[in-house]
Amino acid sequence: MSSPHADSPDVVKGSGAGKKVAILGGGVAGMSAAHELVERGFFVEVFERKAIPGGKARSIAAPGATTRCSWSGRRAVSGSRAGGLQRPPLPGEHGFRFFPGFYRHVVDTMARIPYKGASVAQNLVGATELRMASFDRPSFVLPSEFPRTENDIRVDLYALVAILAGQSGVPAQDAAFFAEKTWQFVTSCEERRMLEYERTNWWDFIEAGSRSEAYQTYFGSGFTRSLVAAKARRASTKTVGDIFMQMLFGILMPSVSADRVLSGPTNDVWIDPWLEYLRERGVVYHLNSDVRAIRCSRGVVQSASVSVAGRVQEVSADYFVAALPVERMAELVTPELTTVDPSLANLGELTEYVEWMNGIQYYLTEDVPVVNGHAIYVDSPWALTSISQPQFWRTFDLTKYGDGSVKGLLSVDVSDWDVRGLNGKEARYCTREEIAIEVWEELKRSLNGGGREVLLDSQLHSWFLDPDIADADPSTPNLETNGEPLLVNYVDTWRLRPEAYTRIPNLFLASDYVRTYTDLATMEAANEAARRAVNAIIRASGVDVPPCELWNLQEPEVFLPMRAYDRIRFRKGLPWDGASIALAQSVLRVAEASRSEDQAAQTGPTADTAAAARSSSDAGLRRLRIVG
Repeated sequence: MSSPHADSPDVVKGSGAGKKVAILGGGVAGMSAAHELVERGFFVEVFERKAIPGGKARSIAAPGATTRCSWSGRRAVSGSRAGGLQRPPLPGEHGFRFFPGFYRHVVDTMARIPYKGASVAQNLVGATELRMASFDRPSFVLPSEFPRTENDIRVDLYALVAILAGQSGVPAQDAAFFAEKTWQFVTSCEERRMLEYERTNWWDFIEAGSRSEAYQTYFGSGFTRSLVAAKARRASTKTVGDIFMQMLFGILMPSVSADRVLSGPTNDVWIDPWLEYLRERGVVYHLNSDVRAIRCSRGVVQSASVSVAGRVQEVSADYFVAALPVERMAELVTPELTTVDPSLANLGELTEYVEWMNGIQYYLTEDVPVVNGHAIYVDSPWALTSISQPQFWRTFDLTKYGDGSVKGLLSVDVSDWDVRGLNGKEARYCTREEIAIEVWEELKRSLNGGGREVLLDSQLHSWFLDPDIADADPSTPNLETNGEPLLVNYVDTWRLRPEAYTRIPNLFLASDYVRTYTDLATMEAANEAARRAVNAIIRASGVDVPPCELWNLQEPEVFLPMRAYDRIRFRKGLPWDGASIALAQSVLRVAEASRSEDQAAQTGPTADTAAAARSSSDAGLRRLRIVG
């Protein structure tokens, strides 16, 4: 495990020549760090625990022995022969992948991964709709892109909330109240979000306890469970609000598609081409490599003990990047590490804030699109979301996999494992087959009705549950375990999260628990954290290379004056005040009107902006589809 020679053709003079970085963990964060480092001339060695690259983002072969569907009498036969040809196993996933419009870091990296004469970014496909399904009401479908308005975003914001409320049974007064709470968040200054809303849970912020059951279901638990796998009574308002705003503005003012998915299984169209590119650039990427210890003495990391293919080795390097999930990294924190950087002790407490969000795939004998995008099953006990993959996998023929009879693939994420399902049991206390049966029943209950039968048992070929959901531990009968839980941003946990750099001069952190602009455990946060770690390595090494680019979350500039006014109030210890914000908004409108008049005098009359906004909202209402 030696460094390359300084004369290596891949090493650029004046770059990271001669500097070796060991990256512990080969998921999105580890691969992102390797990408940025190797392009800057560092020698990089990556150690990934699993036999498949990509971490939580990986695709997983679904072997027939684990996809048996006993209640339908069907069974997938992976690797079967037809006409003398060997078919590969059906594709499975840890959970479906999607790339909201506000993802910039990971998409920028994808644009630099070669793929068939272009880049893997070309494998991102825009989804055009979002289906909201529930047990006792007809489904409704929202466009994921509304017409773009020039001014008065508030009109469209309220119109979108009204659409959601009108079709979900939320009383009009509750819908108006939620729109006001949304307006409060978006016009609040960054300091108030960080210092006040970070310490307030979402349930209390939207005052769900005093509102209707429908309000609680849709705007309280529904959004938090389905979007961020969090419980509304514990989730940080800052995190939920930030992400909710990004989703809303992605719909109201799209510059790119508000929702993008991959055009094939994740490893086929992203991870495998990425790994090939990294290896071509000189990255040494080890699979089946389990990090056992990080050895620190004299204030620096001396080595990492890694079991590579079953043999423990001591890995040395100039710099170390820990790109491991929080629960794994916490196990490696020793007194020697915390003596130098006491904040690393917080990782143990952070492990108390992980939840489960895992995927199950249903393979169907016919394609059932459901909707051209994602479906949210708002009142499903286990907080389900799904996507029908074949409509986006246009060049990926499912009949060439398994036994050749699969034509449809419904990929489902299960986000609440602690609520009793229709079967009377929490998901974490169910067997793997019980999970598959219950999820299928919740899907049918949500989609079928009103004379429409979307999902039928006769369509079901087989299923595949994320293998991270392991068999029950004998000491806790019937209790499933999860090999890869998900960090959730609960109230007042930002203080526990570390920066990408540590007080140990050669140890850096790149994982979704690191403090980032993204502020949510996602591929985007992992990529951003990796960039921050690389920038810290560049500073520490003193090499003359450009830093990685970082992007903050973007919200329309029209809100800047209102936030500036709220910042003055916050620094004086005053609460957010809607009347004051309305006054600031009025001043802004007067200024905009003056500018419009000046422009009209120079270039001719302009359309009435309020009428244009109302027209935009009316167009959005016309695009709403009721299903069932």
